[in-house]
Amino acid sequence: MVDIRTLRIGRDEAAGEQDPELSPDFDFADRLAQPLATQAQVSQVRDFASGLVLREDGLILTSAHVLVEVDDVQVQLDDGRRFAARVLGLDRRSDVGLLKIEAKGLPVARLGDPAATRPGDWVAAISSPFGFHSSVTAGVVSAVGRFLNGAGEIPFIQTDVAINPGSSGSPLFNARGEVVGINSLIYSANGGYMGLSFAVPVDLAMRVAAQLEREGAVRRAQLGVAMQSLTPALADAFQLPRAEGALVVRVTAGSAAQRGGLAPGDVVLAANGVAVRQPLDLVNLVGALPEPAPLLMQVSRAGRALALRVVPGPAPAAPPVDFRPLDMPWRDGLGVSLAELSPRMRAQAGADAGVLVREVEGVARRDGIQRGDVIVGLNAEKVTGVDEFKRALARAGARSAVALLVVRERRTAYVPVQLR
Repeated sequence: MVDIRTLRIGRDEAAGEQDPELSPDFDFADRLAQPLATQAQVSQVRDFASGLVLREDGLILTSAHVLVEVDDVQVQLDDGRRFAARVLGLDRRSDVGLLKIEAKGLPVARLGDPAATRPGDWVAAISSPFGFHSSVTAGVVSAVGRFLNGAGEIPFIQTDVAINPGSSGSPLFNARGEVVGINSLIYSANGGYMGLSFAVPVDLAMRVAAQLEREGAVRRAQLGVAMQSLTPALADAFQLPRAEGALVVRVTAGSAAQRGGLAPGDVVLAANGVAVRQPLDLVNLVGALPEPAPLLMQVSRAGRALALRVVPGPAPAAPPVDFRPLDMPWRDGLGVSLAELSPRMRAQAGADAGVLVREVEGVARRDGIQRGDVIVGLNAEKVTGVDEFKRALARAGARSAVALLVVRERRTAYVPVQLR
């Protein structure tokens, strides 16, 4: 572990302010996930952080948010030697940054396997909170694969290890002394430790670091789809034996997914021989691809098995739109009144076709259907109007559930409908 000290000149915003796409958006409080850095008070802002030596020649891994717009970076070793550091690159989406100092023979920590980490495992962090060098805090793993809203594809390791300002970028060790994560975020109402700390898995950080060293930036691919997880009711609606896979809810026009034949209602079950149990499994597979490289997908469409070849294209520089599924039960009934969409309604809803839920009464209202919802699909069929909705529902036959594709406040998601 090394100490990192950064300097920003002539800025008065919060030091180390976290990229909004890395901030977990918890519904029950505003901006509770704080970056692990001190706040700016003067025009020359000095901050503390921590880092991990990756190579004996001075390659150092840390958190990206502590390196944003810095004017100077100093690295201090355990023996007291201090070096000027160069920023080789940073990637805000994964919160991984890479530094280089001119040194030789540095001790390098052993790396462990984050996939072998389990809730209840003992872990420890060595960091420099508030500049106190080589402070050790210990605790247990609270959860693994913890995805936070707005944090993209990062499957965080959640712990109760005490992490404070200055601990960003510090290594998280398992009981065997192996590094399994890089401490990145905390959940806090006041900027201090409250028992919820999040670390980036070290294997993900290493993949990003390799690109940063080679190219100075991370190149990502994208499919051009919006996806959601399956529930047992959705699995039943799509004639699947279990609630596993990535359910496609939207395909961007002209995207790699459209060119490869993916369509709303498809369920991706595997890609390149790797099982896809949830949408983020597919996101991670795409993110790990060299560009360009094909994905051979196993897809279920209306109960039929398909094999599709999709070549992801380059992702735009802007961060992807954060999609949040409509996570709510919905039972159909006679209390729903549907209407055709006018051109103005289509523009407001962001939908080019569909039917408007005009009135809701009885059990439908009780179970969550809202006036103003737009239904644009039923199972894998597109709904263009009220008559088409009725025909699609009739074609569903004796199934116990169907899946309605709903647009609400310009967000799209499949909602399972229990028919009996």
